[in-house]
Amino acid sequence: MVFWEEEIETLPRTGIRGLQVSRMKAAINQARKAPFYQQLYEELDITPEKFNKVEDIRDFPFTTKEDLRTNFPYGFLAVDRKNVVRLHSSSGTTGNPTVVFHTRDDLDNWANLIARNLFMVGVRDTDVFQNICGYGLFTGGLGFQYGAEKLGALTVPAGAGNTKRQIKLICDYGTSAIHTIPSYVMRLVSEMESMGVSPRDTALRVMVIGAEPHTEEQRQRVEQSIGIKAFNSYGLSEMCGPGVAFECEYQSGLHIWEDSFLVEIIDPDTLQPVPEGETGELVLTTLNRQANPLIRYRTRDLTRAVPGDCRCGRTHMLLDRIHGRTDDMFIIRGCNVFPMQVEKVLLQFPEVDSHYVIHLETNEGVDQMIIDVEIKSDWFTDNYASLEHLQKRIARDVRDEVLVTPIVRLVEAGSMPASGGKAVRVVDNRESGRGN
Repeated sequence: MVFWEEEIETLPRTGIRGLQVSRMKAAINQARKAPFYQQLYEELDITPEKFNKVEDIRDFPFTTKEDLRTNFPYGFLAVDRKNVVRLHSSSGTTGNPTVVFHTRDDLDNWANLIARNLFMVGVRDTDVFQNICGYGLFTGGLGFQYGAEKLGALTVPAGAGNTKRQIKLICDYGTSAIHTIPSYVMRLVSEMESMGVSPRDTALRVMVIGAEPHTEEQRQRVEQSIGIKAFNSYGLSEMCGPGVAFECEYQSGLHIWEDSFLVEIIDPDTLQPVPEGETGELVLTTLNRQANPLIRYRTRDLTRAVPGDCRCGRTHMLLDRIHGRTDDMFIIRGCNVFPMQVEKVLLQFPEVDSHYVIHLETNEGVDQMIIDVEIKSDWFTDNYASLEHLQKRIARDVRDEVLVTPIVRLVEAGSMPASGGKAVRVVDNRESGRGN
């Protein structure tokens, strides 16, 4: 076995626990410099001296996404702004986004985690790494860019979309490793076939997929279509972005790096720890973040700790793939979307009635968001050009809000079936399921 950082990756459990305690004390001290934690921890008399073993984390209050939004933009910033060199944030124009700040050290640590992950699945400094992922405020692009560069690979910042160009880059530069969302792979392979290019005739040998839910069956289909292994990646921007947890060559779970994150899995109703192996909500604490430390952050992601040791020799906890979420957020094409974001956009149009349903479907391996929207009777018309114009306006505004272009279907008010109870706003019929 070979490792990026063997001493850290193979620490015995007692060593991991000791490292976490020492880093947690520093994390608490750093968090107390942020306005949100400073006020909260003073009220509760929380100090580093009160953390002496990992289990003491249960005495600390949780942090939520709503806390981040309520204290936007600088309520969680724990350093002087002159020491911040980058921010990433969620989409959102109708409400406060979640924003995470990074110092230069934060970015270096993040890049190192990505490099550790890529090295674990076989990427080396001799590889050409093509990053087929969105750049900008979304963390997926820049996270892998810096990590691949840290590892020493020749990195192609291809960005998302433009499939023909992606294929040309793969062929021209001998791309051997790629990072993309799983739903895009089938489109890539289909376009290759139409161009007379076989994936097996390229230099491709390693693929990293993440940012959207998918089943094991979908992963296997992706692997079979392109002829190489596809390794799952897990991350969230509140922690750093991608790189929080990653599969190794045995694909038996996601190694979550406990030198950087303190892991809890709780019952989302009782808020108590669940027994090892049982599914619960993942709660994470950053252990070496300077600009934006987060203590006991409720991710809303449902998973479980995989019992036993991994054959790869790494000792950090294994997590099962994400089973779902405890809230109504869904992920499509790598973007986090809340139904309320869509609703706020729809209700800006005077033509739109109150009833709508978001359908998530998979068409030829690609996830799609389809919005059925009821139009008020006095606005509904037989004028096809007028309705088409309205469809385009709605689709454009939704895209601007959530970064995904939907298919909009307009129907007359009262024509959609009414729900007997709570309104059903999202119907997920994707092959991957709602949160798999």
